[in-house]
Amino acid sequence: DPSQPRKALMSLTAIILLALVQGITEFLPISSSGHLILMREFGAAAGLDTVGANANADLVMDVALHVGTLAAVVLYTWKDLRRMSVGVVQGLSGNKTEGWHLAWQLVLVTVPVVVIGVLAKDLITDTLRAVEVIAWTTLIFGVLLWVADRALTRLTLPQLGYSKALLIGVAQVLALIPGVSRSGICMTFGRFVGLSRVEAARFALLLSIPTIIGAGTLAGLDLYQAGDAQLGMDALVGLCLSFVSAWVAILVMMRWLARATFLPFVLYRLALGGVLLAIAYA
Repeated sequence: DPSQPRKALMSLTAIILLALVQGITEFLPISSSGHLILMREFGAAAGLDTVGANANADLVMDVALHVGTLAAVVLYTWKDLRRMSVGVVQGLSGNKTEGWHLAWQLVLVTVPVVVIGVLAKDLITDTLRAVEVIAWTTLIFGVLLWVADRALTRLTLPQLGYSKALLIGVAQVLALIPGVSRSGICMTFGRFVGLSRVEAARFALLLSIPTIIGAGTLAGLDLYQAGDAQLGMDALVGLCLSFVSAWVAILVMMRWLARATFLPFVLYRLALGGVLLAIAYA
């Protein structure tokens, strides 16, 4: 009906900002969820429609952005994924290779965060999204990353073992709190158990795949039920932008960690946490 007002949709500027933030921060140890919450809060305060017209619009955009980053990490880790697929097939016939063990380590590590995530969903979405929570977790887990990065051991993934992998999985539960960073906590405890910087980051990338798939699967029905062509186009634009930015961020991070430390990420977290504390308690 032409007489009815057109439904407000997220602007292209807001989509670009959210997609870049999601893509750049998803796999860096600085918390994508925390940055998205902050972008939405401060963007809305600045007059941008970074908060969608309704809760469903926000959910659809979140799913689209995560699908974009999922495509980027699958593209980057395709050799590992192929090795695991072959390993599972061979393992079923009794030949348990490195790929077999890596696949089951990913399953083992993912179980704790799935269980706790389902049980504590309301607490996480309703209580732990405050700026002061993100500020403190950004600071505390930034310091923890710096401490872990001083480890001198240099294990590879085939040397990780199931017990050490499970420890990383238990630690990953903490990433349900905004600001902790799923990638960051996996890299932190990867370093604590002895993985090299590159291997810790590689394991964190692989662990992101089942996590993103699980979240996307649960919310996919909402994307289908949105029933708005414009909203669908918004989601497609966000998906493409998050894919490109995530791909570039992964390449830059892995090349950096091959020759340097996590210190730039630690310093960034400390600076961001300090600014957020000033905003939260001013």
